[in-house]
Amino acid sequence: MRIPFILGVVVWQILGVTSALALDWPQQPIHLIVSFGAGGGADIVARVIADAMQARLGTPVVVENKPGAGGILGNEIVANAVPDGYTLGIMTAGQIIAATTRKEMPYDTSALTPVSHLADASLMIVTYPDFPADNISGLIAAAKLNPSKIVFASAGFGATQHFAGELFKQAAGIDLLHVPFRSSPEAINAVVSKQADVLFDTVSALIGQVRSGALKALAVTGRTRIPAAPTVPTAIESGLLPDYDVTTWYGVFGPPKMPAAIVNRINRAVNDVIDDEKVHARLIAVGVAVRGSTASDFGSFMSDEYARWNTVREAAGIAQQ
Repeated sequence: MRIPFILGVVVWQILGVTSALALDWPQQPIHLIVSFGAGGGADIVARVIADAMQARLGTPVVVENKPGAGGILGNEIVANAVPDGYTLGIMTAGQIIAATTRKEMPYDTSALTPVSHLADASLMIVTYPDFPADNISGLIAAAKLNPSKIVFASAGFGATQHFAGELFKQAAGIDLLHVPFRSSPEAINAVVSKQADVLFDTVSALIGQVRSGALKALAVTGRTRIPAAPTVPTAIESGLLPDYDVTTWYGVFGPPKMPAAIVNRINRAVNDVIDDEKVHARLIAVGVAVRGSTASDFGSFMSDEYARWNTVREAAGIAQQ
């Protein structure tokens, strides 16, 4: 009986230390890794969350942009970090999509620790002001008259914006020419300067250019119109794409093997922050809908998203690399 007793004491000691660490969190700066460039939707949401968490927790929350490989480079940094709650990442549909395009990954996506859903966001379909279509019906008609001639830009191969365009092509039965750029700002500039014709990107990244008239909004990609741009119709409203419903999303994740007590502590902190009225208003203003969750629910959601976008990849004939 002595050995089981000793093991039991050790287990309780470990649990006690972990619980104490969770109660003491945070005691040092928190690093929030954004796997995309500055100015994109993930970066904008991350900075709103980081500012609010820093104010609430009294500890610096440092946003670090680590773009590359469709989000894989940033995710790898988080995957290799110490699982103590001081290195976290922003997860998006883009990183899940990137995982569907690779035969081998430098980390196990399923082993990453889900912490909490943050928000969902419809994308916006835009073009330059004098493009010869003012709505989705016009865009589809133009594409059918000029197959492979209309260029759609994205923030990178395998990004959410890329796959939103691929799904649009599949739903509309048209052929657009995809040209990837390294970041949302580069893709936006390409359309503003008419190097590309159409762009699928987050509302938060595009709303400023749409409001200024530098870009023309054709539609949003979700099922409902959004408060940040209430006059812009959904793609579904065209009557030509009854099942086209695409939203990107944002959440917080951590390295593999994060102790449950620490995950729960961070989950509570994140959900407290996004429930704050001022934070809520800031997120709505940049075009996202707030959506908190438990860590478990966010993990299930990520698994479902992987299955969905892998199906789109296969239908688009995009081979895993």
